[in-house]
Amino acid sequence: MNYERIKEKLNILADAAKYDVSCASSGSDRANKNNGLGNAARMGICHSFTEDGRCISLLKILLTNHCIYDCAYCVARCSNDVKRAAFKIQEVVELTINFYRRNYIEGLFLSSGIFKSPDHTMERLVTVAKKLREEEHFNGYIHLKPIPGASDELMYVAGRYADRLSVNIEVPTISGLKLLAPDKKQEDFTKPMLKVKNEIVRYRNERKIIKSTPKYAPAGQSTQMIIGATGETDKDIMYSATYYYKVYNMRRVYYSGYVPMIEDSRLPSIRSQVPMLRENRLYQTDWLLRFYGFAVNELLNDAHPNLAVDVDPKLSWALRNLYHFPIDVNKADKRMLARVPGFGMQSVDKIIQARKFRKLNWHHLKKIGVALNRAKYFIVCNSRNWERRDLEAEKIKKLILQHSTSKFRGQYSNQLSLFN
Repeated sequence: MNYERIKEKLNILADAAKYDVSCASSGSDRANKNNGLGNAARMGICHSFTEDGRCISLLKILLTNHCIYDCAYCVARCSNDVKRAAFKIQEVVELTINFYRRNYIEGLFLSSGIFKSPDHTMERLVTVAKKLREEEHFNGYIHLKPIPGASDELMYVAGRYADRLSVNIEVPTISGLKLLAPDKKQEDFTKPMLKVKNEIVRYRNERKIIKSTPKYAPAGQSTQMIIGATGETDKDIMYSATYYYKVYNMRRVYYSGYVPMIEDSRLPSIRSQVPMLRENRLYQTDWLLRFYGFAVNELLNDAHPNLAVDVDPKLSWALRNLYHFPIDVNKADKRMLARVPGFGMQSVDKIIQARKFRKLNWHHLKKIGVALNRAKYFIVCNSRNWERRDLEAEKIKKLILQHSTSKFRGQYSNQLSLFN
Protein backbone atom coordinates (compact mmCIF):
# COMPACT_ATOMS: atom_id res chain seq x y z
CA MET A 1 0.00 0.00 0.00
CA ASN A 2 1.29 3.46 -0.96
CA TYR A 3 0.86 5.21 2.39
CA GLU A 4 1.65 8.70 1.11
CA ARG A 5 -1.01 8.39 -1.57
CA ILE A 6 -3.50 6.98 0.96
CA LYS A 7 -2.80 9.90 3.27
CA GLU A 8 -3.39 12.36 0.41
CA LYS A 9 -6.70 10.68 -0.46
CA LEU A 10 -7.70 10.74 3.20
CA ASN A 11 -7.02 14.47 3.39
CA ILE A 12 -9.19 15.18 0.33
CA LEU A 13 -12.07 12.78 1.00
CA ALA A 14 -12.33 13.38 4.75
CA ASP A 15 -12.45 17.13 4.11
CA ALA A 16 -15.19 16.62 1.49
CA ALA A 17 -17.23 14.57 3.99
CA LYS A 18 -17.29 17.27 6.67
CA TYR A 19 -20.35 18.96 5.16
CA ASP A 20 -22.56 16.05 6.15
CA VAL A 21 -23.70 16.97 9.69
CA SER A 22 -25.00 13.53 10.62
CA CYS A 23 -21.83 13.42 12.73
CA ALA A 24 -20.09 16.29 14.46
CA SER A 25 -16.35 16.83 13.99
CA SER A 26 -14.17 16.27 17.03
CA GLY A 27 -12.11 19.34 16.13
CA SER A 28 -8.96 17.88 17.65
CA ASP A 29 -5.50 18.08 16.04
CA ARG A 30 -3.45 16.43 18.77
CA ALA A 31 -0.87 14.39 16.81
CA ASN A 32 1.18 11.46 18.06
CA LYS A 33 4.73 12.67 18.79
CA ASN A 34 7.80 10.98 20.24
CA ASN A 35 6.25 7.52 20.14
CA GLY A 36 3.40 8.58 22.40
CA LEU A 37 0.13 6.71 22.91
CA GLY A 38 -2.86 7.52 20.69
CA ASN A 39 -3.50 9.96 17.89
CA ALA A 40 -6.35 12.46 17.51
CA ALA A 41 -5.45 13.83 14.07
CA ARG A 42 -8.37 15.62 12.45
CA MET A 43 -8.45 13.70 9.20
CA GLY A 44 -11.66 11.77 9.05
CA ILE A 45 -12.27 11.27 12.76
CA CYS A 46 -15.64 12.50 13.99
CA HIS A 47 -17.96 11.89 16.91
CA SER A 48 -21.47 10.48 16.95
CA PHE A 49 -23.82 9.34 19.71
CA THR A 50 -25.53 6.02 20.28
CA GLU A 51 -29.13 5.62 21.40
CA ASP A 52 -28.02 5.13 25.02
CA GLY A 53 -26.02 8.38 24.96
CA ARG A 54 -22.49 7.02 24.48
CA CYS A 55 -20.14 9.10 22.34
CA ILE A 56 -18.31 7.07 19.70
CA SER A 57 -15.60 7.98 17.18
CA LEU A 58 -16.14 7.22 13.50
CA LEU A 59 -13.98 7.28 10.41
CA LYS A 60 -15.96 9.72 8.25
CA ILE A 61 -14.98 9.77 4.58
CA LEU A 62 -16.26 9.79 1.01
CA LEU A 63 -15.52 6.87 -1.26
CA THR A 64 -14.92 9.51 -3.94
CA ASN A 65 -15.63 13.19 -4.54
CA HIS A 66 -16.05 12.68 -8.28
CA CYS A 67 -19.69 13.34 -9.20
CA ILE A 68 -21.76 13.32 -12.38
CA TYR A 69 -24.28 15.81 -10.96
CA ASP A 70 -24.04 19.60 -10.88
CA CYS A 71 -25.96 20.55 -7.72
CA ALA A 72 -25.45 24.27 -7.13
CA TYR A 73 -24.89 24.02 -3.37
CA CYS A 74 -22.42 21.09 -3.43
CA VAL A 75 -18.66 21.56 -3.23
CA ALA A 76 -18.16 18.26 -5.11
CA ARG A 77 -20.36 19.17 -8.07
CA CYS A 78 -18.92 18.26 -11.45
CA SER A 79 -18.37 21.85 -12.61
CA ASN A 80 -16.43 22.86 -9.49
CA ASP A 81 -12.63 23.05 -9.75
CA VAL A 82 -11.48 21.02 -6.73
CA LYS A 83 -8.91 18.29 -6.17
CA ARG A 84 -10.48 14.91 -6.89
CA ALA A 85 -9.68 11.51 -5.45
CA ALA A 86 -11.20 8.07 -5.08
CA PHE A 87 -10.54 5.24 -2.67
CA LYS A 88 -10.32 1.66 -3.83
CA ILE A 89 -12.70 -0.66 -1.98
CA GLN A 90 -9.88 -2.52 -0.27
CA GLU A 91 -8.24 0.73 0.83
CA VAL A 92 -11.35 1.74 2.79
CA VAL A 93 -11.59 -1.72 4.33
CA GLU A 94 -7.94 -1.67 5.44
CA LEU A 95 -8.16 1.90 6.75
CA THR A 96 -11.19 1.02 8.84
CA ILE A 97 -9.66 -2.13 10.30
CA ASN A 98 -6.27 -0.51 10.99
CA PHE A 99 -7.85 2.52 12.66
CA TYR A 100 -10.13 0.25 14.69
CA ARG A 101 -7.28 -1.97 15.88
CA ARG A 102 -5.41 1.11 17.09
CA ASN A 103 -8.54 2.20 18.99
CA TYR A 104 -8.84 5.43 16.96
CA ILE A 105 -12.42 4.65 15.90
CA GLU A 106 -15.40 2.47 16.75
CA GLY A 107 -17.03 2.52 13.34
CA LEU A 108 -17.29 3.84 9.79
CA PHE A 109 -19.37 6.63 8.23
CA LEU A 110 -19.17 6.20 4.45
CA SER A 111 -20.69 8.36 1.75
CA SER A 112 -19.74 9.12 -1.83
CA GLY A 113 -20.09 11.34 -4.84
CA ILE A 114 -21.88 9.67 -7.74
CA PHE A 115 -19.68 8.42 -10.55
CA LYS A 116 -20.87 6.51 -13.65
CA SER A 117 -24.33 5.81 -12.19
CA PRO A 118 -26.17 5.56 -8.84
CA ASP A 119 -26.19 1.75 -8.99
CA HIS A 120 -22.47 1.54 -9.79
CA THR A 121 -21.60 3.80 -6.85
CA MET A 122 -24.02 2.10 -4.48
CA GLU A 123 -22.61 -1.31 -5.36
CA ARG A 124 -19.13 -0.16 -4.30
CA LEU A 125 -20.43 1.21 -0.99
CA VAL A 126 -22.21 -2.06 -0.29
CA THR A 127 -19.09 -4.06 -1.18
CA VAL A 128 -17.06 -2.14 1.43
CA ALA A 129 -19.62 -2.97 4.13
CA LYS A 130 -19.88 -6.59 2.99
CA LYS A 131 -16.12 -7.10 3.07
CA LEU A 132 -15.90 -5.59 6.54
CA ARG A 133 -18.64 -7.83 7.90
CA GLU A 134 -17.91 -11.13 6.14
CA GLU A 135 -14.16 -11.11 5.47
CA GLU A 136 -12.88 -9.04 8.39
CA HIS A 137 -15.65 -10.06 10.82
CA PHE A 138 -16.04 -6.42 11.77
CA ASN A 139 -18.90 -5.86 14.23
CA GLY A 140 -18.41 -2.14 14.77
CA TYR A 141 -20.87 0.56 13.75
CA ILE A 142 -21.35 1.19 10.00
CA HIS A 143 -23.35 4.15 8.69
CA LEU A 144 -23.88 4.15 4.91
CA LYS A 145 -25.24 7.02 2.84
CA PRO A 146 -27.26 5.30 0.08
CA ILE A 147 -27.15 6.88 -3.34
CA PRO A 148 -30.41 8.47 -4.55
CA GLY A 149 -31.71 6.52 -7.53
CA ALA A 150 -30.07 3.21 -6.56
CA SER A 151 -32.06 0.00 -7.08
CA ASP A 152 -34.23 -1.62 -4.41
CA GLU A 153 -32.02 -4.72 -4.47
CA LEU A 154 -28.92 -2.74 -3.53
CA MET A 155 -30.85 -0.84 -0.85
CA TYR A 156 -31.86 -4.15 0.71
CA VAL A 157 -28.31 -5.49 0.72
CA ALA A 158 -27.03 -2.21 2.19
CA GLY A 159 -29.42 -2.54 5.12
CA ARG A 160 -28.21 -6.08 5.79
CA TYR A 161 -24.66 -4.89 6.41
CA ALA A 162 -25.11 -1.32 7.73
CA ASP A 163 -26.39 -0.25 11.14
CA ARG A 164 -27.91 2.96 9.83
CA LEU A 165 -28.84 4.22 6.37
CA SER A 166 -29.46 7.85 5.48
CA VAL A 167 -30.56 9.37 2.19
CA ASN A 168 -30.18 13.15 2.19
CA ILE A 169 -33.16 15.06 0.79
CA GLU A 170 -30.73 18.00 0.31
CA VAL A 171 -33.31 20.84 -0.02
CA PRO A 172 -36.51 21.12 2.08
CA THR A 173 -38.94 21.78 -0.80
CA ILE A 174 -39.54 20.41 -4.30
CA SER A 175 -39.28 23.89 -5.84
CA GLY A 176 -35.90 24.43 -4.19
CA LEU A 177 -34.67 21.05 -5.43
CA LYS A 178 -35.67 21.88 -9.01
CA LEU A 179 -33.78 25.15 -8.80
CA LEU A 180 -30.54 23.95 -7.18
CA ALA A 181 -30.35 20.31 -8.31
CA PRO A 182 -32.10 20.05 -11.68
CA ASP A 183 -30.51 16.64 -12.36
CA LYS A 184 -32.29 15.10 -9.37
CA LYS A 185 -35.94 14.30 -8.74
CA GLN A 186 -37.73 14.01 -5.42
CA GLU A 187 -38.59 10.37 -6.06
CA ASP A 188 -34.85 9.65 -6.23
CA PHE A 189 -34.81 10.35 -2.47
CA THR A 190 -38.23 9.14 -1.39
CA LYS A 191 -38.13 5.77 -3.16
CA PRO A 192 -35.10 4.43 -1.23
CA MET A 193 -36.47 5.95 1.98
CA LEU A 194 -39.72 4.04 1.53
CA LYS A 195 -37.79 0.86 0.75
CA VAL A 196 -35.75 1.18 3.94
CA LYS A 197 -38.86 1.92 6.03
CA ASN A 198 -40.74 -1.10 4.68
CA GLU A 199 -37.77 -3.43 5.17
CA ILE A 200 -37.29 -2.24 8.77
CA VAL A 201 -40.98 -2.87 9.49
CA ARG A 202 -40.77 -6.31 7.88
CA TYR A 203 -37.63 -7.19 9.84
CA ARG A 204 -39.22 -6.22 13.16
CA ASN A 205 -42.37 -8.21 12.42
CA GLU A 206 -40.42 -11.29 11.36
CA ARG A 207 -38.12 -11.05 14.37
CA LYS A 208 -41.12 -11.36 16.70
CA ILE A 209 -41.66 -14.83 15.22
CA ILE A 210 -38.13 -15.91 14.27
CA LYS A 211 -35.41 -14.59 16.59
CA SER A 212 -32.64 -15.51 14.15
CA THR A 213 -33.96 -13.18 11.41
CA PRO A 214 -30.94 -11.29 9.95
CA LYS A 215 -30.78 -7.70 11.12
CA TYR A 216 -31.78 -4.89 8.79
CA ALA A 217 -30.57 -1.33 9.57
CA PRO A 218 -31.08 -1.79 13.33
CA ALA A 219 -30.28 1.89 13.99
CA GLY A 220 -32.96 3.02 11.50
CA GLN A 221 -32.61 5.76 8.92
CA SER A 222 -31.99 9.50 8.98
CA THR A 223 -31.77 12.37 6.50
CA GLN A 224 -30.33 15.86 6.14
CA MET A 225 -31.53 19.09 4.55
CA ILE A 226 -29.56 22.20 3.64
CA ILE A 227 -30.85 25.38 5.28
CA GLY A 228 -30.59 28.83 3.73
CA ALA A 229 -29.71 27.89 0.14
CA THR A 230 -33.26 28.76 -0.94
CA GLY A 231 -35.90 31.05 0.51
CA GLU A 232 -37.80 28.59 2.70
CA THR A 233 -39.05 29.87 6.03
CA ASP A 234 -38.53 27.96 9.26
CA LYS A 235 -42.19 26.96 9.01
CA ASP A 236 -41.58 25.35 5.59
CA ILE A 237 -38.54 23.52 6.93
CA MET A 238 -40.28 22.10 10.00
CA TYR A 239 -43.39 21.03 8.07
CA SER A 240 -41.07 19.19 5.68
CA ALA A 241 -39.18 17.55 8.57
CA THR A 242 -42.44 16.50 10.23
CA TYR A 243 -43.56 14.88 6.99
CA TYR A 244 -40.39 12.78 6.79
CA TYR A 245 -40.64 11.74 10.43
CA LYS A 246 -44.24 10.66 9.99
CA VAL A 247 -44.18 9.05 6.54
CA TYR A 248 -40.72 7.43 6.57
CA ASN A 249 -40.21 6.81 10.31
CA MET A 250 -36.98 8.83 10.40
CA ARG A 251 -34.86 8.49 13.51
CA ARG A 252 -33.35 11.94 12.94
CA VAL A 253 -33.58 14.86 10.55
CA TYR A 254 -30.40 16.98 10.46
CA TYR A 255 -30.26 20.66 9.50
CA SER A 256 -27.11 21.89 7.76
CA GLY A 257 -26.59 25.62 7.30
CA TYR A 258 -25.71 26.63 3.74
CA VAL A 259 -22.04 27.57 3.37
CA PRO A 260 -21.44 30.04 0.49
CA MET A 261 -18.32 28.74 -1.23
CA ILE A 262 -19.38 28.59 -4.87
CA GLU A 263 -20.43 31.38 -7.23
CA ASP A 264 -23.67 30.39 -8.96
CA SER A 265 -26.60 32.48 -10.16
CA ARG A 266 -29.05 29.98 -8.67
CA LEU A 267 -27.70 30.52 -5.16
CA PRO A 268 -28.70 33.38 -2.85
CA SER A 269 -26.40 36.38 -2.86
CA ILE A 270 -25.27 36.06 0.75
CA ARG A 271 -21.69 36.60 1.82
CA SER A 272 -21.66 34.71 5.09
CA GLN A 273 -22.63 31.30 6.37
CA VAL A 274 -26.12 30.69 7.71
CA PRO A 275 -25.90 31.61 11.43
CA MET A 276 -25.29 28.64 13.71
CA LEU A 277 -28.06 30.03 15.92
CA ARG A 278 -30.64 29.31 13.21
CA GLU A 279 -29.56 25.67 13.08
CA ASN A 280 -29.74 25.55 16.88
CA ARG A 281 -33.29 26.95 16.92
CA LEU A 282 -34.38 24.39 14.32
CA TYR A 283 -32.95 21.53 16.39
CA GLN A 284 -34.72 22.91 19.48
CA THR A 285 -38.00 23.00 17.54
CA ASP A 286 -37.39 19.49 16.23
CA TRP A 287 -36.96 18.30 19.83
CA LEU A 288 -40.19 20.00 20.95
CA LEU A 289 -42.14 18.37 18.12
CA ARG A 290 -40.75 14.90 18.78
CA PHE A 291 -40.72 14.73 22.58
CA TYR A 292 -42.76 17.58 24.07
CA GLY A 293 -46.09 17.15 22.30
CA PHE A 294 -46.05 20.38 20.28
CA ALA A 295 -47.50 20.66 16.77
CA VAL A 296 -45.79 22.69 14.06
CA ASN A 297 -48.64 25.21 13.79
CA GLU A 298 -48.30 26.03 17.49
CA LEU A 299 -44.66 27.07 17.13
CA LEU A 300 -44.66 28.30 13.52
CA ASN A 301 -47.55 29.68 11.49
CA ASP A 302 -48.41 32.44 9.03
CA ALA A 303 -48.19 35.06 11.77
CA HIS A 304 -44.81 33.70 12.95
CA PRO A 305 -43.18 31.92 9.97
CA ASN A 306 -39.64 32.13 11.42
CA LEU A 307 -38.22 31.27 14.82
CA ALA A 308 -37.23 34.01 17.24
CA VAL A 309 -33.52 34.69 17.50
CA ASP A 310 -33.35 36.06 21.03
CA VAL A 311 -35.36 33.35 22.83
CA ASP A 312 -35.82 29.60 22.39
CA PRO A 313 -38.98 28.20 20.69
CA LYS A 314 -40.69 27.02 23.88
CA LEU A 315 -40.25 30.36 25.65
CA SER A 316 -41.41 32.16 22.50
CA TRP A 317 -44.60 30.04 22.44
CA ALA A 318 -45.26 30.60 26.15
CA LEU A 319 -44.89 34.37 25.84
CA ARG A 320 -47.40 34.37 22.96
CA ASN A 321 -49.84 32.22 24.93
CA LEU A 322 -49.77 33.62 28.45
CA TYR A 323 -53.48 32.86 28.89
CA HIS A 324 -52.46 29.21 29.55
CA PHE A 325 -50.43 30.30 32.58
CA PRO A 326 -49.75 30.18 35.45
CA ILE A 327 -50.25 26.45 35.99
CA ASP A 328 -50.13 24.66 39.31
CA VAL A 329 -47.28 22.14 39.27
CA ASN A 330 -49.11 20.06 41.87
CA LYS A 331 -52.19 19.63 39.66
CA ALA A 332 -51.26 20.17 35.98
CA ASP A 333 -51.12 17.21 33.61
CA LYS A 334 -47.93 16.05 31.91
CA ARG A 335 -48.74 17.81 28.62
CA MET A 336 -48.94 21.26 30.26
CA LEU A 337 -45.95 20.69 32.53
CA ALA A 338 -43.87 19.90 29.42
CA ARG A 339 -44.81 23.32 27.98
CA VAL A 340 -43.41 25.33 30.88
CA PRO A 341 -40.15 27.11 29.95
CA GLY A 342 -37.36 25.71 32.11
CA PHE A 343 -38.97 22.27 32.45
CA GLY A 344 -37.27 19.37 30.66
CA MET A 345 -38.97 16.01 30.25
CA GLN A 346 -36.83 14.43 32.97
CA SER A 347 -37.88 17.19 35.36
CA VAL A 348 -41.52 16.71 34.37
CA ASP A 349 -41.33 12.98 35.16
CA LYS A 350 -39.67 13.71 38.51
CA ILE A 351 -42.36 16.27 39.38
CA ILE A 352 -45.15 13.79 38.60
CA GLN A 353 -43.51 11.14 40.78
CA ALA A 354 -42.63 13.51 43.65
CA ARG A 355 -46.06 15.12 43.96
CA LYS A 356 -47.58 11.72 44.76
CA PHE A 357 -45.98 12.03 48.20
CA ARG A 358 -46.29 15.73 49.01
CA LYS A 359 -47.10 19.14 47.59
CA LEU A 360 -44.06 20.67 45.93
CA ASN A 361 -42.64 24.13 46.66
CA TRP A 362 -39.84 26.21 45.16
CA HIS A 363 -37.20 24.40 47.19
CA HIS A 364 -38.36 21.01 45.91
CA LEU A 365 -38.44 22.21 42.30
CA LYS A 366 -34.91 23.56 42.60
CA LYS A 367 -33.72 20.21 43.96
CA ILE A 368 -35.40 18.45 41.04
CA GLY A 369 -33.34 20.59 38.64
CA VAL A 370 -35.94 22.96 37.24
CA ALA A 371 -34.62 26.22 35.73
CA LEU A 372 -36.60 28.46 38.08
CA ASN A 373 -35.24 31.67 36.56
CA ARG A 374 -37.51 30.87 33.58
CA ALA A 375 -40.23 28.69 35.09
CA LYS A 376 -41.21 30.99 37.97
CA TYR A 377 -43.14 33.34 35.65
CA PHE A 378 -45.37 30.51 34.44
CA ILE A 379 -46.13 28.36 37.50
CA VAL A 380 -47.51 28.37 41.03
CA CYS A 381 -46.71 25.79 43.69
CA ASN A 382 -46.91 25.31 47.45
CA SER A 383 -45.00 28.54 48.14
CA ARG A 384 -45.90 32.20 48.21
CA ASN A 385 -42.56 33.97 47.90
CA TRP A 386 -43.21 34.59 44.20
CA GLU A 387 -46.75 35.56 43.36
CA ARG A 388 -46.34 38.46 40.92
CA ARG A 389 -48.79 37.78 38.11
CA ASP A 390 -49.09 41.30 36.69
CA LEU A 391 -46.21 40.97 34.21
CA GLU A 392 -46.74 41.23 30.46
CA ALA A 393 -44.92 39.14 27.86
CA GLU A 394 -42.31 41.79 27.01
CA LYS A 395 -41.54 42.38 30.68
CA ILE A 396 -41.08 38.66 31.35
CA LYS A 397 -38.89 38.32 28.27
CA LYS A 398 -36.74 41.25 29.36
CA LEU A 399 -36.27 39.86 32.88
CA ILE A 400 -35.30 36.41 31.60
CA LEU A 401 -32.82 37.81 29.08
CA GLN A 402 -31.31 40.09 31.74
CA HIS A 403 -30.83 37.12 34.05
CA SER A 404 -29.24 35.06 31.26
CA THR A 405 -26.85 37.91 30.39
CA SER A 406 -25.83 38.51 34.01
CA LYS A 407 -25.33 34.76 34.54
CA PHE A 408 -23.06 34.59 31.48
CA ARG A 409 -21.06 37.59 32.67
CA GLY A 410 -20.67 35.98 36.09
CA GLN A 411 -19.35 32.76 34.57
CA TYR A 412 -16.99 34.74 32.32
CA SER A 413 -15.67 36.73 35.30
CA ASN A 414 -15.06 33.52 37.25
CA GLN A 415 -13.11 32.11 34.34
CA LEU A 416 -10.98 35.25 34.07
CA SER A 417 -10.22 35.12 37.79
CA LEU A 418 -8.57 31.75 37.30
CA PHE A 419 -5.90 33.43 35.17
CA ASN A 420 -5.35 36.49 37.39
